[in-house]
Order: sequence, then structure tokens, then C-alpha cells
Amino acid sequence: MPFASSIACRVKRTIYNQYDSLVLPLTAWLQAQGVQFVPNCLVTDLVHETVDGEFLITGIECRREGQPASFAVPPTALVFFQNASMTDASSLGSLTTAPAKRTKADSGGWTLWEKLAAGREDFGSPAAFNRSISQACWESFTVTLHQPGFFAEMLEFSGNLDGTGGLVTFPDSNWMLSIVLAHQPHFRHQPPGVQVFWGYSLFPDRVGNFVPKPMDECTGAEILTELCGHLRFDRDMVSTANCIPCRMPYITSMFMPRMQADRPLPVPRGSRNFAFVSQFVEIPDDVVFTVEYSVRAAQMAVYALLGVERPVPAVTPHSHSLKVQFEALVKAFA
Repeated sequence: MPFASSIACRVKRTIYNQYDSLVLPLTAWLQAQGVQFVPNCLVTDLVHETVDGEFLITGIECRREGQPASFAVPPTALVFFQNASMTDASSLGSLTTAPAKRTKADSGGWTLWEKLAAGREDFGSPAAFNRSISQACWESFTVTLHQPGFFAEMLEFSGNLDGTGGLVTFPDSNWMLSIVLAHQPHFRHQPPGVQVFWGYSLFPDRVGNFVPKPMDECTGAEILTELCGHLRFDRDMVSTANCIPCRMPYITSMFMPRMQADRPLPVPRGSRNFAFVSQFVEIPDDVVFTVEYSVRAAQMAVYALLGVERPVPAVTPHSHSLKVQFEALVKAFA
């Protein structure tokens, strides 16, 4: 999920930072293997043809630095395509502005999948997932505090030190607000006297209890007013806080009602050099919204196209656990 906080820009990168310790070394290794990265490039179409009854990608059309461009795909090359994204069309607001209400038309992340899937049942159905923003949208927010009062009041309210409790959810909230107070400092080299926390809403299109407007029309300041209202906290204790909202119109689109065929297999039937890798491919018994799902989808795609004779790690059958089934039964009647 996208997070945004005024503290983030002040955090010095270290060897423990995920970008420096994971992304850069991986990028360097891939470049050493001959992988070429093309920055500032938006893929707009995949040129394809049918050869001996198989689907074959032969070219890539894109816009590079704002200008149209195209690349030929050699017969021996493989194309891995991320069909859609849960964070597609996300937008940030500020303490004084609400996030823009973006749709798939503002980002293009769904467009290419829609083009490829048109007339091809084995390529899935994007409409099953992106047809209703109101059913898939959440809004999150991050808060940077320069006064200790809020965390102190939360300790008294919940009995949990920061980082020791779970979500604090407000069931009477029209927005269905929740907040999470991680252990402080949350960022390496976080300045002394600064605290940060994160929250989110499941129903940002509903009018608030203390602010008479939907959350996705609220500024960061108005979100703080709503939060303090539910906690019965004095609004003055967050008077110097910075709150940045983030609207995510497709964040739970993977959970939309669907048919099994609406998600394509990682390697569609009849594909010679093309595969899907995303949270929107079909993996039996697996659970979307997890890192494991993304990794397993990529493994399945790579192993299939390269003919790797190695089993993909099996999905742990938690749903068949007697302990899990019993806990689910208890919850059902709670």
C-alpha cells in the first residue's frame, strides 16, 4: 500500500533500506545478465500474431519520454506482463487538500490488459475487477506528530505501548476507521521528538460522524478532526501534526465477485512467449493481497515458459486445519 508522510523525505538511506539493500543489487545483477532497463517508458500495446496456433508477442509499442516508440521482440525472447495493480490510480492529498478522484483512465494500468483480453477468454476479464470503484476503494493516511500528547493518550486509552498492540478499529465510525501505532522510531534516523502513525478507512465514500462529508473529499486536517472525535481527544493535541491522505480506488479489486475464468492462468493456454504476473492471475487455493501470491505467480510463469523442472512451493492448506476451522466457527457465532 502507498504510504506518505512528511517524515519520509528526511530519512537518510542506509544499507538496511529496502531500495538500497534489495532493489539496487537486484537491478545491478540483472544488468550484468544482459537485462536492459528502459526508464520513463509507458507500454501502450503488445504487437502479437498467431504462429502454428500459438499466441506470440512480436513487438512492444510505448511512449518513451512522451514520444511514441516501438521495440521488436525476438522469437527467443519472453514477455512477462503485470496485468493491473491494486495501487493503480492512487492519489495523494495533503493537510489542506483532498486526494484527486482518479480512475483507470488516469493511469492506464488496466488498459493494456483490456486490449489483450478483448475476444480472448483465456486472458481473463478485467471488468470483473475494475467495474466498481465504490466497492474496491479504501483510503489510507499517515500522520507525522511533533508533540507526544497523542501517543500518550493512546497508551492510556488502549493500554498498549506503540508497537505492541494490533489495529485500533472504531466500529461506530461511518468510515470504518482504523489506526496502527508502530514502534517508535518507525524510520531509521527519525528525528527526536517526531512520531508517526498510519490509518485507513474501508468506506471513504460515506459521510463522517464528526465531519459532514465523505472521507475521500476531506483534507488531512479534516481526517484528524474525525479521528479525534471518535477518540474523544482534544483536537489541539494534533494542531501541529501533518496528515497526508491517500485514495486507492482499486486496492481490494482482487476480492470483487468473479468467475474462475476472470483471472487468467500465469501462462495462458496456447501462449508461446507471454505470461501474466500479478495479483490477478489464477492460483488455486492461494490467497491474494499477499507477497507470497506475487512470488508464486512469477515462479509459475517463469518455470512454465522456461521449462524449469522444479516444483513451485505448495500453498499451505490453512483452510483444512482443524484449529482454523474451529476458530472460524466460533467467529461465525460470536
